[in-house]
Amino acid sequence: MKHSALIHRGTSFVLLIDIQERLAPAIEQGEEVIERNHWLLSIANELSVPVVATEQYPQGLGHTVPALQPALAHALVMQKTHFSAFAEADIADKLKNLNRPQVILTGTETHVCVLQTALDMQSAGFQVFVVADAVGSRLAASKALALQRMRDAGCVVVSGEMVAFEWLQQSATDEFRHISKTYIR
Repeated sequence: MKHSALIHRGTSFVLLIDIQERLAPAIEQGEEVIERNHWLLSIANELSVPVVATEQYPQGLGHTVPALQPALAHALVMQKTHFSAFAEADIADKLKNLNRPQVILTGTETHVCVLQTALDMQSAGFQVFVVADAVGSRLAASKALALQRMRDAGCVVVSGEMVAFEWLQQSATDEFRHISKTYIR
């Protein structure tokens, strides 16, 4: 199937990977990553784009950070033990059943769970968009290597603003004016 070069809100969903209480403090620029995820998830919620979140072994790493909980009020949140979310059969089934071929991937750590999820989903036929300003690792070099590896594998590396503007498509709408005034400064 030929993929669109642009992200469309009717064919995409956000997959937030493992921004958890005990891991988040170790992430380089972790507060910025959390803020960017909150921003993007809030826009997704306003535009009715589905959001799915994962938690890696929450018994050990805790749950998703409190700052993101309000934005996950309508999200499907699932636990996992595989590094790749897509390696978990129940998660893979739920993601396939969304019938949305474009995945907007965010979270931590870029070089472990985000990378492995991206590569598995890419292999499964999803069009993977990795939001560079909404992913993080403990080391900047690890994040940079992971982004390059995902790009080399055919994933598309984007910014949060690219996603928002592609979801919106045009400026001459009340919806754009609201999102612009509320979220885009």
